[in-house]
Amino acid sequence: MYDSNSNQDLKSTLKPRHVQMMALGGVIGMGLFVGSSVIIQSAGPAAILSFLITGVLIILVMRMLGELATASPVTGSFYAYARYAFRDSPFLSRLAGFMTGWMYWYFWVIVIALEAIVGAKLLAYWLPDIPQWIVSLILLVTLTATNLFSVKSFGEFEFWFSSIKVAAITTFIFLCSIYLFGLWPNHQASGFGELMNHGGFMPNGWGPVLSGAVAATAFYFGAEIVTIAAAETENPEKSVAKATQSVISRVLIFYVCSIFLVVCIVPWNSPDIATPYVSALKVLNIPFVADIMNAVILIAVLSCLNSGVYAASRMLFALTKHGDAPRSLTKLSKKGVPFRAILLSTLFGYLSILASYFSPDNVFPFLVESYGTVALFVYIIIALSQIRLRRYLEQVAPERLKVRMWCFPYLSYFAIAGMLCIFIAMAFIPNLQKAFWFGIASAVMLFCIFLIRDYVELIKLRKQHPKFEALIPAKHNEI
Repeated sequence: MYDSNSNQDLKSTLKPRHVQMMALGGVIGMGLFVGSSVIIQSAGPAAILSFLITGVLIILVMRMLGELATASPVTGSFYAYARYAFRDSPFLSRLAGFMTGWMYWYFWVIVIALEAIVGAKLLAYWLPDIPQWIVSLILLVTLTATNLFSVKSFGEFEFWFSSIKVAAITTFIFLCSIYLFGLWPNHQASGFGELMNHGGFMPNGWGPVLSGAVAATAFYFGAEIVTIAAAETENPEKSVAKATQSVISRVLIFYVCSIFLVVCIVPWNSPDIATPYVSALKVLNIPFVADIMNAVILIAVLSCLNSGVYAASRMLFALTKHGDAPRSLTKLSKKGVPFRAILLSTLFGYLSILASYFSPDNVFPFLVESYGTVALFVYIIIALSQIRLRRYLEQVAPERLKVRMWCFPYLSYFAIAGMLCIFIAMAFIPNLQKAFWFGIASAVMLFCIFLIRDYVELIKLRKQHPKFEALIPAKHNEI
């Protein structure tokens, strides 16, 4: 279906354990540990439903991606699938690939900058006298160097980062469960604790629950990195299939279960809910809880920064394959690392750190507002691509469908409808309107760049070949 030979220049040195741990730790980030407080404060204990609604959609998207990635593990993953899915229309093929690839790259370069700045804020807890922009610079340089060295070094760092995150959230769930069952020292069992107090399970109605589901979308983004890593993984069909299957359990356990425990232990309308996981552990009287959770959140931030450098650079590398990015970025190091793509992907992060030095109060809010909608655009295109490619595969190579989407095509259409509802809802939720319109503006800007690039290419063809019309179909059908 796709040109697998285009991947042979990237080294397949990621081990199955790397990919599995990337999948397990992929969605455990600052959004879970800190960002969840915003949804709890708005929706109350019913925030559990907010994360469950969005989690179901992410599970469906990952199942679709798992189907495609095991059938054809290629560089760029869903960028390549989007191009091929609309191959019967050269314009749509190039547009879908261009928009998907550059939006995904844009999302992660924003995350790189964001996490470098957040990491410095967290380290200020222990190192208050060092300027934060210097700390941000050190973090970004360190993890850039890790990615430049080899893909295996990236995999090792991510393996240990994710291991710590998974161990931390698993320990949290275990300790809080013991507390709720009344087995904690000096504590009597009290059922579900604070779950039904202070106005009940859904004190503010369905509105905040649905708006919370919209806000939670960005928290889950990152799970798809395992499909991008497929081209650099040993035995990708087996590794990626196993990793994508684990999404169901980690969404239900890491997010839904841990949020459930938090709202049972800490009153949802308490000021302490601003730091939900720290506050829950304080109720258990665990010593040094602030230091412990600050360290865990820092690890989560560094993991996200490390993954961001990898994901952005590999997507940029894939964009060069079809002329959607400058060919010069294809250059690889001796260890098979696209070092130019890595350096360009981290450039925005360095510029953001420089800007934060001059305007620390404005840069961080801008970055937070500027990337939320992009995730939805990418997921919708992934779902559309899966529907078209699944039907194609069933006709020409059904044996490659080792992982199949459930209840196809109904659940695929359901996922698209759900994501469209979230996207439309953003336009009517006051605190999400800014992100909505910024996302629209970003999409329009990318579309204009695409049209200009296509026009320039056609002008070049006209100059190089007097009979350029005969060349256009052949050029445009190169998928």
